[in-house]
Amino acid sequence: MLTNDYVPGAPDWIDLGSRDTTAAAAYYGSLFGWEFEPGGPASGGYGTFVRDGGTVAALGPLQDTGAHPAWTVYFETADADATTAAVQENGGTVRVPPMDVFDKGRLAACTDPTGGEFGVWQPGTNKGLDHVGPWGLCWTELYTPQAQRAKDFYAAVLAWDYEDMPLPGDASADVYTVVSRSGGGQDGSHGGILQLGPDLLPTGTAYWQPYFGVDDCDAVVARATEGGGTALMPPTDMEGVGRLALLTDPEGAFFAVLTPAASMTS
Repeated sequence: MLTNDYVPGAPDWIDLGSRDTTAAAAYYGSLFGWEFEPGGPASGGYGTFVRDGGTVAALGPLQDTGAHPAWTVYFETADADATTAAVQENGGTVRVPPMDVFDKGRLAACTDPTGGEFGVWQPGTNKGLDHVGPWGLCWTELYTPQAQRAKDFYAAVLAWDYEDMPLPGDASADVYTVVSRSGGGQDGSHGGILQLGPDLLPTGTAYWQPYFGVDDCDAVVARATEGGGTALMPPTDMEGVGRLALLTDPEGAFFAVLTPAASMTS
């Protein structure tokens, strides 16, 4: 599962691009108890969400004309320039070339060959999120119409390992791929890849979905919808996983919440 003991290939940062950062900060604050801390005059409106004194996510205004509000997951790299070169060599696109963020680190924004947008982060003084798990990022999933192509791409670019398993229930034709950092095994897993037909993808193309850990999925979903969000999948029990729901915020950004099975039985 996710930890903040970051290694190359693991998720180490997440941010939300929003048209209205004030409203977004208030919305996610009400859901997760996050507080927004602006980054200062030189940040361009970018800032961080904190809970219990630790960074859990970040928020900033959309930068590109026509861009849609969305969460972006960043994966750690030891060399952003080498990673973006590998992205291009393996059929992906570099939307934002590697750039330094003061002394905090070096980032790039990319798109995989199936359309999934993601970022890479080469740590400097900012090693990544302070807090993951409960009330923070706890899992990531790629929904894509071309799972094998995506798997080949990320294996080449981020050196991920995979384990395929059937979905719960009678789903012989459906396979869920658990993603782990290189050599990490199940203990090093941090996400999944699921193939969906274009008709089942709300955006019509692949996208990364962040999951945030909560203590009561139903209560959080109620707050999410009361605040103007939409439940794409209502709270649902998944054997061995927990109780989860898929949502969009008031601006249409996709996210999910999960009460892990261990929390439900403790």
